[in-house]
Amino acid sequence: MNKTVNINIGGLFFHIDEDAYQKLSRYFDAIKRSLSNSSGKDEIMKDIEMRVAELFTERQKSDKHVINNVDVDQVVTVMGQPEDYRIDDDAETPKNEPFYVPRKNKKLYRDKDRGLIAGVCTGLGHYTGIDSVWIKVIFILFACITVGWGLLAYLILWIATPKAITTSEKLEMTGEPVTISNIEKKVREEFENVSDKIKNADYDKMGNQIKSGAESAGTKISSAFSSVFGAFAKVLGAFIVIFSSLSLLGVSIASIVAMFSASMPENKLVEFIQTPLGLETPLWAQGILFFLAMGIPLFFLLILGLKLLVTNLKSIGNIAKYSLLAIWIIAVGILISLGISEFNQLAYSGKTVQKEVVNVPATDTLSVKFAYNDFFSKNIYDRDDIRIVQDSAGNTVIYSNNVTLHLKRTDKTTPYIQIEKKAQGKSFAEANERAQKIKYNYKIVGNELILDNYFLTDSKNKLRDQRVEVYLYLPNGIVYYPNENVEHYLSGNNADFDYYYGPEGYKYKVNNTELKCLNCPEDENEINADVVINNDGVKITNDNDTIKTVSVKVNGKEVIQTTKGKEGSESLTIGKDGIIIKSN
Repeated sequence: MNKTVNINIGGLFFHIDEDAYQKLSRYFDAIKRSLSNSSGKDEIMKDIEMRVAELFTERQKSDKHVINNVDVDQVVTVMGQPEDYRIDDDAETPKNEPFYVPRKNKKLYRDKDRGLIAGVCTGLGHYTGIDSVWIKVIFILFACITVGWGLLAYLILWIATPKAITTSEKLEMTGEPVTISNIEKKVREEFENVSDKIKNADYDKMGNQIKSGAESAGTKISSAFSSVFGAFAKVLGAFIVIFSSLSLLGVSIASIVAMFSASMPENKLVEFIQTPLGLETPLWAQGILFFLAMGIPLFFLLILGLKLLVTNLKSIGNIAKYSLLAIWIIAVGILISLGISEFNQLAYSGKTVQKEVVNVPATDTLSVKFAYNDFFSKNIYDRDDIRIVQDSAGNTVIYSNNVTLHLKRTDKTTPYIQIEKKAQGKSFAEANERAQKIKYNYKIVGNELILDNYFLTDSKNKLRDQRVEVYLYLPNGIVYYPNENVEHYLSGNNADFDYYYGPEGYKYKVNNTELKCLNCPEDENEINADVVINNDGVKITNDNDTIKTVSVKVNGKEVIQTTKGKEGSESLTIGKDGIIIKSN
């Protein structure tokens, strides 16, 4: 039965039996003797103790584990004997080669010593073996292309990646074995760098600065700047904490609603998202992915704000940081893949075409109007682009008013209509099949064409840009008589005709490329006859009257006026080339 001793190594407590304690003490004493003439002896010993504590921690199976001789021997094997690593001042390599020590894998740290801001890119350069300059360029390009996501990724890495502070961490960052030799070399290099800076200093200049009191002034200025930046950091930290907390709360509530709303009876939100949008991923999974993709960055942003407010804030630990970072990357990757998949659902367009002749002579009148279904809507003006409804049979369907009427000219002797049902899908076959499943009705009663102002499709077809385009072809000489509700469904791009449309139920006769109003008031008919705007430009004609004055106003202010028969300095010409204003 052996006695146990409680010891403190590198700031950590361990239980060690008495024999192992004696062996470890002799090992540390031997190291101190080997470093008796070395500069930075205390710093080297501190790093060695921290490395030994790390090795003991890795070997501990539980908190009650007692370190024995086997554990000490294993540590000595990894660290090496002190006499094998004695480094003379005039020698760069040891005289005796140590036994083979397996090369440790690199660990990701921030290299603040060589970095410009936080050392993130420099640390990634050590870890990946890529020059840090290229990593910085990649981050800048990524931030520009993704509109700020690169900056967010940098902030997350800044928070999640620890800074290399101790010599052991700096060796692990570059992938060098943490042995006595490497620790001593690293510390000696740092002391030599400091020594070189001191040797290269201009002592005369420094002496003059001290004499003139500049050092005292510099200290005061530095203190003032530190106070200002410290206060700014506190204010910025408070703002970040408030913003991230409220945002995280909102994201959490939205995600919880999405995850549990699927179980709510008659939930319109779920019905709308799952039925018309037709996302392939279940709503609860979308809620989880949304929470992870948005919540984790906000959580790290909250920690950053707390660090600015609380200087000695305890870290959440590297395991938690890297785990959350990995989960965030996976969630964002899944969301991107889902977004690409949903985009592919709209990659191809398909349509079905249905034609029917309207048996109305070219010398007769064709009336056109839109009709609504009072089962789905209260009146013709009650329009919704899309709704989830139940038909009279109790089936869930998609209801849409995305119906458009186009007026076209034809050389045939009778009018006819062409119904085009359009939809999109991930292939031409799927898009055409989805278009065929659109239910749209119309009827011809005598000289009247009655068009539905809506269409229906089964909810299983999902919302894939379904729409109905109605093309009405009018022959020369026919009288077109639109109902007042036609205006709401008429396409704004009817390039085949030039006419003034009035909602009062006027009649129009097809005259080549014009629809001449037959019963419009005189002033409106003049507008139809005198001013023609088409693909050829702007044309102003008047067969009966004489134009005496032409006035041009911009924002109510007259900018030019020409009077016939009067010698003026201005002239106005409107033609195919546009509007030409000359001043002689």
